[in-house]
Amino acid sequence: MKTEYYQTPSSSRLMRMFWKAAGGDRYILEKATYGDQIKYMCLGGIVLTTGVMAGLAGGYAFYTIFEPRGIALEDNLSISTAVLSILFGIIWGLIIFNIDRFIVTSTGKGDGTEAITWEEFKTAIPRIIMGTIIALTISKPVEIRMFKSEIDTEIHNKQIALKEKYILQADSLFQPRIDRINNEIEDLNNEIQAQTERSVDLEDQYIEEARIITVGPRARAIKEQWDRAKAEEILIKETYAPIIAEARSELDSIYISKRKVIAESSQKAKNLDGLLEKIIVSHELSGWIGVFVTLLFLAIELTPIFFKLMLIKTPYDYVEENIKELMKADQGVYVIRDYFQDKVGKERDLTKHINAEKIISEKIELQLVQERLSQYALSKYEEKLKKEIDADPKAFVEQTSNA
Repeated sequence: MKTEYYQTPSSSRLMRMFWKAAGGDRYILEKATYGDQIKYMCLGGIVLTTGVMAGLAGGYAFYTIFEPRGIALEDNLSISTAVLSILFGIIWGLIIFNIDRFIVTSTGKGDGTEAITWEEFKTAIPRIIMGTIIALTISKPVEIRMFKSEIDTEIHNKQIALKEKYILQADSLFQPRIDRINNEIEDLNNEIQAQTERSVDLEDQYIEEARIITVGPRARAIKEQWDRAKAEEILIKETYAPIIAEARSELDSIYISKRKVIAESSQKAKNLDGLLEKIIVSHELSGWIGVFVTLLFLAIELTPIFFKLMLIKTPYDYVEENIKELMKADQGVYVIRDYFQDKVGKERDLTKHINAEKIISEKIELQLVQERLSQYALSKYEEKLKKEIDADPKAFVEQTSNA
């Protein structure tokens, strides 16, 4: 708009994009004051920023939920999950952007003063609730990313503690059986060792006795004892060998089961690296800092709603109202303000649709005319029949009887 007293600055493409995000009317804003242009540009910037932050937060939350589980401090990047997270983040950001845009554009301008009355606040409560929910859903993933190193360290410690706990449970479950079998094997080996030592001792005695003197009665007696001891040694080894082999096989099976339980325990410890656990740890670690982060996003999300209730009417608002009234007048819509009171005593407007009422009135009049013409035609037809009857009553009676 260019006049003798004012010239509206030309808008850039970026400014027009922000206007669209804020739900501003470009036709009016091109002719409005610079203050109106900046106001709607700032509102659009907040809405767009919220959508971008929601997309980043949603994508990160998606990746955190579906990423491969592992030790918290290990870098286990999954390309496929990352691609899906980016796609989900874009879709989620667009959804929040549209919802936020609807909240801002559907919020009224209040009574045109800086004060927010209770009636204005009541009408804005549903939008405030929706904005609060959006702010909370955005803030939590961002909070997790802000404290990622501290959260990962704490979860890593929890994973180690949980893994050690599972190992102790596995030891308490399998170690008594392992000790029992080892003791049985040790007892059998001790018996075999004792018999072998006895056989070796008798062999040494026999060699020593035969070396000193010729083989005599004593040497032959020792030889007999040595032979019996050797035979017993062979018998014990043959008898205990399958028992020891079976015990060692059972021991190997127990060790396999123990390793399997420990491996499952390690996987359970890795599964601790989930979104819920990260949120819990974040609350434990962040304290008031996390509260301030949430309040920051609440302020970003709810600022446009409260600002629109606090805005003083500007030329843009008056021109917009004028255009709306012109459009209603052009379509034959007429509103009488505070025409009647409802059941609770609140003033209500009366809306009259002039064009629709005109068409309805014309149709009603046409229906009445058709009814009058039908009555007139029937009366004329009746007069004609009366004249025919007067001329020949007998013929009318016969005609009626034959019918």
